Amino acid sequence: MSAVIETRGLRKEFVVRKRAGRFRRTRHAIAAVDGVDLRVEAGEMLGYIGPNGAGKSTTLKMLTGVLHPSGGDVRVCGFEPVPQRVRLARGIGVVFGQRSQLWWDLPLRESFDLLRHIYRVPPSEHAARLARCRSMLELDPFLDTPVRQLSLGQRMRGEITAALLHGPAVLFLDEPTIGLDVVSKQSVRAFLAEVGARGDTTVVLTTHDLADIQRLCERLVVIDHGRVVHDGTLAALHARYGSRRRVVADLDAPLDRPVAVPGADLESTEGGGARLTYALDQPPGALIAALAQTGVLRDVKIEEPDIEEVVARLYKDR
Repeated sequence: MSAVIETRGLRKEFVVRKRAGRFRRTRHAIAAVDGVDLRVEAGEMLGYIGPNGAGKSTTLKMLTGVLHPSGGDVRVCGFEPVPQRVRLARGIGVVFGQRSQLWWDLPLRESFDLLRHIYRVPPSEHAARLARCRSMLELDPFLDTPVRQLSLGQRMRGEITAALLHGPAVLFLDEPTIGLDVVSKQSVRAFLAEVGARGDTTVVLTTHDLADIQRLCERLVVIDHGRVVHDGTLAALHARYGSRRRVVADLDAPLDRPVAVPGADLESTEGGGARLTYALDQPPGALIAALAQTGVLRDVKIEEPDIEEVVARLYKDR
């Protein structure tokens, strides 16, 4: 296995007990992850999404050595996550949105210093990485504040910094922007985009905020009922479901005839406005030119297909 992350037939079952009479219970095995094959190369930024209960967090816990697989093969950074968990820990960083790796009563700066000793990071490397995070995530105003007094957005920026200070090859992020305000989300997204652009850290991101996926990830893996139902680009998912671009035009007068452009369909007209849909694989220039010929074109807006809409269609089909 040469990839940074590779799984073959990865499976995790949980046993649940159900009532089968007044005094008797029967045992049933439920597959939370059911035969996942996944290969992630170095430097990739992968979006790993699915509805609640699809198996996302269970997969991440097996990849990080928290849970033992019920079946299949898994390697992360060349290690088997559970038997070699200590060695693996030096090569990965983990951020779970609802759990903290920081010391609650210590200032953020001291948490970072303790992590340097735990991972045995040379002082010069630690200082360089911390300086980059301080600049990109704007940590300086609250570096000396105890973690328990930080806002959710400040703490999450601290968590991401803590996960990167030892220079991991893989960064696992589980709902890193959950509950954050708009400013904090923008800060975290910009930083993660910069991490991805550098190409020296593989990032696996699970989230329900599909704007994170659209902003950060070129590759998207969708899991549902424990199985992978899509592995490819977002564009491929749009093509699979026939997503269309929307063109909204503001005209001086209502359209008095159809717009004769292949691939364009009139969706609605109201007053001097027109809403048309257009195939994704065709540039909108011809449509805009045709609209301009029908009258005075005052304004035009192009709306890309909604990622939430197409992913919702995928979930419903399942």
